[in-house]
Amino acid sequence: MATARPDGPPSGPPAPELPTPPGRRPRKAAPPRQPLTQDAVIETALRVLDAEGLEAVTMRRVAQELGTGPASLYAHVSGKDELRELMLDRVAAEIRLPFPDPARWQEQLKGLAREIRRVYTSHRDIAMVSMGLVPTGPHLLDVAEAQLALMRAGGVPKKIAGMAVDTLGMFLDADAIEGTVYYAKAPAGEDPHAFFEEYFGQFKEYFSALPADRYPVLTGMVEELTDPDDDGRFEFGLDLLVRGIASYVEDEERPG
Repeated sequence: MATARPDGPPSGPPAPELPTPPGRRPRKAAPPRQPLTQDAVIETALRVLDAEGLEAVTMRRVAQELGTGPASLYAHVSGKDELRELMLDRVAAEIRLPFPDPARWQEQLKGLAREIRRVYTSHRDIAMVSMGLVPTGPHLLDVAEAQLALMRAGGVPKKIAGMAVDTLGMFLDADAIEGTVYYAKAPAGEDPHAFFEEYFGQFKEYFSALPADRYPVLTGMVEELTDPDDDGRFEFGLDLLVRGIASYVEDEERPG
């Protein structure tokens, strides 16, 4: 009569772990898998962004970093476009927002613009996501609310404030993106400031060599056109915009 084999494991102490045979690599313990959440997906995508730039952020790459397949990400984000919008909104949460002071609204608006620039440029080319995007995320809406509140506190009419918040956004996005493009030109490990001194020096030589009879104004402004002061150019553009916005102020539009 045959005896059925037991289904359970053999009783007794567990077998001792054997050493790695010659010619084989020792196995590494797999890290414990974390539960997949939308926050985990966003944070992982931001790490890829900060290390390699926006183009590297794909559903496949993020899934690979999380140790899963791309299909599992679709339970948390609808696709790459939504993921990038969620990343931008998470980045916007780092922006420090002012409380409106009507007497200082112009300087506060400039300060907020500098803060947005600081945060955006600390995350490589994340500003690419902002171009052409209507903000719907809570943190992006917080930023828009703060900008509008400052302008309205200063007496900027609603219609002008509504257009100005868009114009400011385009200026800040373009500045951040251009900065990313420029800094990508600097070789790895080289001081970017020293690189740009040399980079703009080459254009200074080129513009200086242009025929003055054809380009009299341009050749007469070589120093001004090739100044590598990026912060100075930003401040000039920002001051130009805020002065323009302030020119529309009407006392009767000031919220009471």
